[in-house]
Amino acid sequence: MTTNIMVSLGGNAILKHSDKGTAQEQLENIRHTSNIIVELLKKDFHIGLTHGNGPQVGDILLAYDLSKKILSPMPLDVCVAQSQGMIGYMLQISLKNALKNSEIEKSIVTQTLVHQEDPLLKKPSKPIGPFYTAMEASKNREERGWVIVDDCGRGYRRVVPSPLPIGFVEESSIKSLFNEGELIIAAGGGGIPVVEMGDGTFQGIEAVIDKDHTAALLASLIEAEILLILTDVDKVALDYGKPYQQNLDHLTVPIAREYLKNGYFPPGNMGPKIESTIDFLENGGKKAIITSLENVFNALDGEAGTTITLN
Repeated sequence: MTTNIMVSLGGNAILKHSDKGTAQEQLENIRHTSNIIVELLKKDFHIGLTHGNGPQVGDILLAYDLSKKILSPMPLDVCVAQSQGMIGYMLQISLKNALKNSEIEKSIVTQTLVHQEDPLLKKPSKPIGPFYTAMEASKNREERGWVIVDDCGRGYRRVVPSPLPIGFVEESSIKSLFNEGELIIAAGGGGIPVVEMGDGTFQGIEAVIDKDHTAALLASLIEAEILLILTDVDKVALDYGKPYQQNLDHLTVPIAREYLKNGYFPPGNMGPKIESTIDFLENGGKKAIITSLENVFNALDGEAGTTITLN
């Protein structure tokens, strides 16, 4: 029997931390990812697919900043659209090649609705772009006015507002295509953030929506049984990166909430992933899994990764 699964791609699935970010590097990573997606299809999973864009959208924004004397800078929502198109294209061509003559994959440019008064719009938390040294971070704060934070000890990164998603402008198209048996690629980079105005029109807003929050909302839309978050760590951990790090095989929603409350899962990193799995499970999902791309099949069999359940 076919199982509906929402797959959220991030980390090594698209761009490794050691990569320079070239198109060739990203295409090679995505080819490898696409082969794994095809293997999931062979195991009778019906897949909805979304992806992150943190490094890419930050690089696009930085390119505009560096060339602003000769090119007109674009707002952040337009940069998100550019990254969504770029990564969506790479995924689509890689999946098409991996699936040979199949026509089941469809990529949808997606606008994601957010609340105009979301307080998170005033609290930058989403890391984007490259990593900086402490000295470079200080210079960028002073000269560019950027908000920059330490990204879990891996280096310093720019952070931007990241409101919560509440819906999709293209919701009916996403659901219809999925119900027709398509492998959908939707809401890449969290989706292009828009707000609905009083007259029913839409307006872009400068932010980057967390892709895992969006994945949870998409999962509920397509009635997925499993939310699979693929990242660059094998398991969720307490005290990550410390000598006494404790890897977790299983979490229930009440325990996950307690760990969140006690600050074990930082914002802009593991925090949104845990919050997303809680939202998904409380809205009818059966289980969520957080793991690395390399461990995906063992994690689905319960032999790797971290599985989160309602109770």
